Amino acid sequence: MSLKKKVAVIGGINMDIAGFPHGQLIPGDSNPGRTKLSSGGVGRNIAENVALLGNHVEMYSVVGDDLYGKSLLDETSLSGVDMTRVKVIAEESTGTYMAVLDENMDMHVAISSMDIYEFLDKDYILKNQKEIMESDIIAFDTNLSRDNLEFAANLFKENRLFLDTVSSEKAKIARDIIGLFHTIKPNRLEAQILTGRRIENENDLLASADLLHGEGVKNVCISLGSDGVFFSNSTERGIVRIPDVRIKNATGAGDAFQAGLIHGELAGMSLLESAKLASAMAAMAMDAESTINKNITVEKVLDLSKKMEVRKL
Repeated sequence: MSLKKKVAVIGGINMDIAGFPHGQLIPGDSNPGRTKLSSGGVGRNIAENVALLGNHVEMYSVVGDDLYGKSLLDETSLSGVDMTRVKVIAEESTGTYMAVLDENMDMHVAISSMDIYEFLDKDYILKNQKEIMESDIIAFDTNLSRDNLEFAANLFKENRLFLDTVSSEKAKIARDIIGLFHTIKPNRLEAQILTGRRIENENDLLASADLLHGEGVKNVCISLGSDGVFFSNSTERGIVRIPDVRIKNATGAGDAFQAGLIHGELAGMSLLESAKLASAMAAMAMDAESTINKNITVEKVLDLSKKMEVRKL
């Protein structure tokens, strides 16, 4: 039996389709450029990044009985993620996420096709309950429906639960149960949804974190885009910023950050050290055209984390 600590990830698996313009993106027009397909899905991306850091990860999700589904299962398995409990749904299409990037390699617009996740339901969760409950950390994304996320979070509330809110719209489904989660990583807009208050300055960040801690969340990390990441728990607060970011593709940065937080928690790091490591993961993710930087290793990330800029609040 492996002595590695175990992580279960419950969430989305889909094929990412990214469009890169050769020059300035012109909305409403056909833009010369190129496209790239890569394995994606917030949950799957988190799982692969956690596995690349040497951890034992099991994925719980659904894919269609199609070429995309087979490709996603095969490629993710090669990175070390246990995909044996992912359910293949006949006559359903695997989830797809199509993003158009601008000339700065930031996302301009995206369309997600995720209807298949209605099968990521209570029956599936109960069937895998024993294996999931044995995990040191259980990570969710909000590709589950509101009812299924609430059911699963309550079922596993004695475990350390991590949540990725995915988007401001999907963050709404977690608002009423946010206190069940040990660690959350919303961006500024998603945090506003969770707290019901605007975030315009550092005082707002501190007040929002206090609200979330009051609900029961132990660790709060709020992404501030190019301004870095705000982190807060009962003993330390501050902002970690990545110096000299080189962006090739920003779409996988948040997922890599979440994976860094999970690895830091498994390794017994403080939240500050975890946030620095997670920021280094995000920096490495942005330095790759694919959603996942396959060159990530613990050694590289730890070395890069020492270069992160920290300002305590």
